[in-house]
Amino acid sequence: MRAVQTASLLVALATLTAASAQSTVKVGAVTSLSGRFATFGQMQRAGFQVALDEINARGGVNGSKLELLLEDDASDTNKALNAAERLVNAGVPVVIGAYSSGITKPLSQYMARVKVPLLVATAVDETITKPGNAYTFRVNNQSSIYTRSLIEQLRKMGGMRTAVILTSNDAFGKSVLSDAKKLLPGGGFTVLSQDTYDKGLADFRPLLNRYKSQNPDVVIFASYEEDAVALAKQVKEVGLAPRVIAGIATGFALPEFLRGAGAAAENYLVTMVWNPDVKYPGAQNLYTRLKKALNGEEPSQHAAQSYAAMLAAADAIRRGGTDPEGVRAALAQTKLNTAFGPVSFRTYGGYQNQNSVVGLVTQIQKGQFVTVAPATAARGKVVFPKPR
Repeated sequence: MRAVQTASLLVALATLTAASAQSTVKVGAVTSLSGRFATFGQMQRAGFQVALDEINARGGVNGSKLELLLEDDASDTNKALNAAERLVNAGVPVVIGAYSSGITKPLSQYMARVKVPLLVATAVDETITKPGNAYTFRVNNQSSIYTRSLIEQLRKMGGMRTAVILTSNDAFGKSVLSDAKKLLPGGGFTVLSQDTYDKGLADFRPLLNRYKSQNPDVVIFASYEEDAVALAKQVKEVGLAPRVIAGIATGFALPEFLRGAGAAAENYLVTMVWNPDVKYPGAQNLYTRLKKALNGEEPSQHAAQSYAAMLAAADAIRRGGTDPEGVRAALAQTKLNTAFGPVSFRTYGGYQNQNSVVGLVTQIQKGQFVTVAPATAARGKVVFPKPR
């Protein structure tokens, strides 16, 4: 009798397990949980988790619990491609990823070949969506948004005519450099120097001393985490004192930059697309939830972008089902309002499946990012140094 009862119990458990599996919808994601981009990957993971908790608290997707299959690319392109292949083989209908542009571009090409949609949450290289492909959808902005927002703000501030540019020698940095070279002359600026540097460079002082001798009005940087802090400290050390120093997102937009650079970063202009003080409904609540998910650490825009990407994935599955083609078709019709901002994928100006994101200019004031432009989003006024 006991054997019969045990067998019956096992059958019941198997039935419950099967039912549970059937009531779960899986979404894949690839990001950098280790390696040089791990700080950004942790931000992404927090954004994913906050969105998952919100979605499942509301009943999941069409009555099924949403489950995340998260893969670590270790900040390496080949590992990212291997991770994506595992997710595709697991049958996920959509993948979110990756963090960096250098990894995301080949990832988007692979996902297009296997015909599974890729939702880009943070990578900004222009060429990811220009020309892009039918299976790649970008929630965040392209790099030119950052640069255009900055130059427009500099133009409004007035009294400046010369600039130098230094970026990391990778997909992100090259994209920013290309944008800046095109857009600065149209804003009335002469570019005195334009440089890139390779990963691993620790001493920026020879470059910074050259810039000091050129006496530019504006210095523009685009760098990852450790480099941003080093640059800020070495700018102060060599006495480079332009009227404005600006950081284009990425490492400069991280809370770690505020802590690491300290007083050396005061009054820097930093472009980004989300800050806790933005006026989108629910933004402050999202900030609180992201901070809790990060165990008290300050969240960056990368966490908010990833939150929005997960919401977009869930919404597309709700409308398009769990077949990749159905999800792709649903993504093309997306119209969401989120605490990150609106999400709608359009084809315009040579971009394909690109969300249109408002570029913010923040300024570091008393150790905090304060949104100062555009006027519709500003929470504070820019502090402009006196003319030299």
